[in-house]
Amino acid sequence: MSLVELLKKQGYHIIGEHSAIKPCLWLGRSLKSQGACYKSHFYGIQSHLCMQMTPCIACNQRCLHCWRPVEEPYAVRSWDRPETIIEGCLKEQKRFISGYGGIPETDKKKWKDAFEPRHAAISLVGEPTLYPHLKELVALLGERGMSTFIVTNGTRPDVLEKVTPSQLYMSLDAPDRETYLKACNPVADLWDKVNDSLEVLGQRDSRRALRLTLVKGVNMKDPEGYAALIKKAAPDYVEVKAYMHLGYSRNRLPREAMPKHDEVLEFARKVADASGYRLASDVELSRVALVSKDGAVKALM
Repeated sequence: MSLVELLKKQGYHIIGEHSAIKPCLWLGRSLKSQGACYKSHFYGIQSHLCMQMTPCIACNQRCLHCWRPVEEPYAVRSWDRPETIIEGCLKEQKRFISGYGGIPETDKKKWKDAFEPRHAAISLVGEPTLYPHLKELVALLGERGMSTFIVTNGTRPDVLEKVTPSQLYMSLDAPDRETYLKACNPVADLWDKVNDSLEVLGQRDSRRALRLTLVKGVNMKDPEGYAALIKKAAPDYVEVKAYMHLGYSRNRLPREAMPKHDEVLEFARKVADASGYRLASDVELSRVALVSKDGAVKALM
């Protein structure tokens, strides 16, 4: 089965040649006033106003902890224009939202507001920096009054120098080269590129965040090593999150590889102490902790 077929089976909607959108679990819960995702707790992103999408379903890493079918390669034949991707995503988002109108539990005001999303999480599947028109895509979303997150694996530092999202997220899933090659299984040794991207983040004056996804027995070690890399990037925030035993990752990792929340908190405190940061917040349901330079967090929206 091809990557596109596998993604469709999982509820992804393919846009054009290489983009995708999928309604987040928390979007539906937010519309029914049943809570919001940890990004809402940390950064003020309202889940029912968030559009989760990607401009590139292909990826240059095959991370053990990824819940997507990363084993299946995807070759892009031609690149769609940013306008085409945005219009396609907004059309599908509105179609998702319309289905909640007849549900009694739906907050009708939230439902009406949700037809005009205010945030784009460019983080769904694949590696967005492989899309050659990412800078233009972000700019066009901004012209629509939408804030943007870009979540990247940090393997394209040349792209990170050019893009200007509301917040730039970079995954940091290893404290050293050997662990990186094991945990992220890249198409080539891209560890030097990851380090270059940390340097790029350190030179930016816009909002930056690093995210550590912890896998017991793989990369949940050496908090001082992570701290040294964090100091290179000097991000505003560091998210320390448990690997979740979901999707296709269950074929690669045992359930025991998923840390408990108290283990995440303990590791986050060690990373914070070693890097000069402070614990700012945590969300037990998502097994995630947030550390920041001053122990505070400023809402994005």
